[in-house]
Amino acid sequence: MSPDPHLNELGEFLKARRAELTPRTVGLPDPPRPRRVVGLRREEVAQLAAISTDYYTRLEQGRLQASAPVLNGLARALLLDDDQRNYLFGLAGKETPRPRRRARQTVQPQLQRLLGDLSATPAVVLGRRMDIIAWNPLAAALVTDFARIPEKQRNYLRILFTDPAMRTLYADWEKVARTAVAQFRMEAAKYPDDPRLTALVGELSVQDADFRQWWAAHHVAALAIGSKALHHPVVGELSLDWDTLTASTDPDQQLVIWTAAVGTPTHDRLRILASWAADQHLAGAPSE
Repeated sequence: MSPDPHLNELGEFLKARRAELTPRTVGLPDPPRPRRVVGLRREEVAQLAAISTDYYTRLEQGRLQASAPVLNGLARALLLDDDQRNYLFGLAGKETPRPRRRARQTVQPQLQRLLGDLSATPAVVLGRRMDIIAWNPLAAALVTDFARIPEKQRNYLRILFTDPAMRTLYADWEKVARTAVAQFRMEAAKYPDDPRLTALVGELSVQDADFRQWWAAHHVAALAIGSKALHHPVVGELSLDWDTLTASTDPDQQLVIWTAAVGTPTHDRLRILASWAADQHLAGAPSE
């Protein structure tokens, strides 16, 4: 059987693309010693694409026809842009799947009403990619003024890693951040072709060594329940339980609430914080 020129070119294309990348650019830990060759190793590409090293090796050697899911995994692993992705699928004789364009998320009306009623309970609504799509005043007073963050950057994971105040707000920032990364990987599995999700992973991988390391570990966790200790700059130490409620009308919207048992110091301090937030709102309101 004569070799297939398209498969040979596909193999050469894969080799060229992995030679352009480093472990750091794809979120893998830096190697312990200098490499003798540039770029990613075959086993690293295979790991990122969730295929075996032998399978990937045969693809580079032009001895194997790849399926569309494998091509999708390779495109993500090698950080291909749209033109490169189209070229890859064309070499493999596959039609390039078009990512579904998802409409901008808006908070469900019933969740918005509930947020308004939770005057003494901090609460936010998380959408796809852990984007923060709604919040109440007490959540803004507890965490940060979400309204001051541009909408496209209003993402819980991004805020956690890029806002220095988060590292002092959370008593155990590393534990909180590790959990958030594991939860975000669950989101990534639900939306493998989401370009904004891929872009956020790439951005944080370049900016933050901790994120690169924890993302490469491939740990996963569901957004469910837990507890957090905070050092709040206004009311001091807080020990909060958090819970997650999923909207039945849109499973991609989750209400996250922070609570404390009645009679505890944290419960009292939340009420003080709510009063402080109300005063701040009145002070900032325009006079008539």
